[in-house]
Amino acid sequence: MRFRSDPRRVRGSIAPVVTPFGEDGALDLDGLRALVNWQLDSGSHAISVGGSTGEPGALRTAERVAVMEAAAEAVADRAPFVPGTGSARLDETMELTAAARDLGADAALVITPYYARPTQEALYRWYAAIAKEFPDLPLIVYNVPSRTAVDIAPETVARLFFDFENVVGVKETTKDFEHFSRTYRACGRELLMWSGIELLCLPLLALGGAGFVSALANIAPAPVARMYELWEAGDHEGARELHYRLHPLVDLLFVETNPAPAKWVLADAGLLASAHVRTPLIQPTEAGVARIRELRAAGADLLSF
Repeated sequence: MRFRSDPRRVRGSIAPVVTPFGEDGALDLDGLRALVNWQLDSGSHAISVGGSTGEPGALRTAERVAVMEAAAEAVADRAPFVPGTGSARLDETMELTAAARDLGADAALVITPYYARPTQEALYRWYAAIAKEFPDLPLIVYNVPSRTAVDIAPETVARLFFDFENVVGVKETTKDFEHFSRTYRACGRELLMWSGIELLCLPLLALGGAGFVSALANIAPAPVARMYELWEAGDHEGARELHYRLHPLVDLLFVETNPAPAKWVLADAGLLASAHVRTPLIQPTEAGVARIRELRAAGADLLSF
């Protein structure tokens, strides 16, 4: 929890690490620890688990806590630890957020409640309840309407940001880039914002973003982190060049449903013991694997293995 008191230090590439499973579908916590160590050795600036790339909907609550425990142990306060703790139920979200707090997380990433499609007032009350329960834990609103069927409005983020000191930022995973700008306009530049859309990671930095939580970091942690570092160092042309070179690997991630392609690549490289994804996801089809191989070859010089 070295960074909890100063969430503005949580910047750069936050790697949303996949959840490893064995071929039997059981958690592979040793594999997770190894991935976290590899991520930090490769230059990722922070670690997250339990977000969309971590298949949280396929994990029992106790499993999600076990994943956080293993990741926190591996991070060992070397970098910010920002686990995802949200769910469709408030009681489960509270339980997971309490576990993150107790494990020393530097902030909690809380997804908008999915499926129910709450109103903006309902979303405000949801996050307000969490903020009141954990006043000393920085909270990051996680907006991902493609998965949750609800889009938290810039004005609602602003209400939360101004009403609760521990609501410090938002992860915007929407392809509506105007949403990024309107949220900053409503909240002011003190808000911390990270992009969850791979091809909007670099553009967000031009608006003043704090960084990104990109699934691409699972297979290319070094160049993803480097892109942020180049921008911050003022080498904007170098950052842009890297952004465009990463396109084939971005396309690879979404050949089929994320995180199945990334897991296949990691397993093929020997960084995962198994490419297993839990149902309702499946491992890439034969046609999918062929396309993954093609895109991997196109971006091979940027892979971090």
